[in-house]
Amino acid sequence: MIVNLQDEGWEIIYHRAHALLAAQIAGNWDRRKTPQRIYETLAAISHHDDLEKEWEEDQLTTAGAPLDFTLEREIALAQMQRHAENALYRGRWVALLTSMHLSFLNEGRRDQDKDLGKFLDQQQQLQTQWQQELGVSQEAAESAYHFMRWCDRMSLILCQKQVPEAGRQLEVQVGPDGEHYFVSQLENGSVGVTPWPFNEEKITVNVEACCLSQLKFDSNDELVQALKQAPRKILTWTFEPTAAA
Repeated sequence: MIVNLQDEGWEIIYHRAHALLAAQIAGNWDRRKTPQRIYETLAAISHHDDLEKEWEEDQLTTAGAPLDFTLEREIALAQMQRHAENALYRGRWVALLTSMHLSFLNEGRRDQDKDLGKFLDQQQQLQTQWQQELGVSQEAAESAYHFMRWCDRMSLILCQKQVPEAGRQLEVQVGPDGEHYFVSQLENGSVGVTPWPFNEEKITVNVEACCLSQLKFDSNDELVQALKQAPRKILTWTFEPTAAA
């Protein structure tokens, strides 16, 4: 989960909600430039964080605060295997992008765990197999995955409140078209994006967040109950082209 400290307590955004925000962003992309199989790509984006189950696992720091995902422990191999297998229920394209995401997140740990290395080898083989079966080139698959990562990154920038102020710009990352995209806070409060990648002249996206007034919890069960009972709010952002765009 994404944890933001507020004056009144904690603002919690579940990872699956963040993934849904990423899918909203993807759904507004310029239709002339979206990757192939856009609806299946949206499904992959909206479900790419299904591994995160905040109500089922330990989500407390040693100090008793809600645990932000940047501090979480590594996900168990068995969970990643189930995630990869479950993606195939939605089809090979969704499974392909999900597999590519698992590879991206874990390739740097390959040498630390022999079983993980075997899993990553298997994923690479499946990616090649699915590309061949679907008649998809490596270039097309990588472009779709870059699209997925761009939308994921933009969603995280919003949820983690990283949009810079005072005219400063933050690079989102390279998009599926090879362009470098930047985000900034506009004077009217909107989020500026350059170059402009979306289908409309202005778009609005949102995510749901839980609000906790209690700062410290004695057990994970106490946190889970507080989360289930917590009031919720809708966080909304409007995107507009920057003046330079």
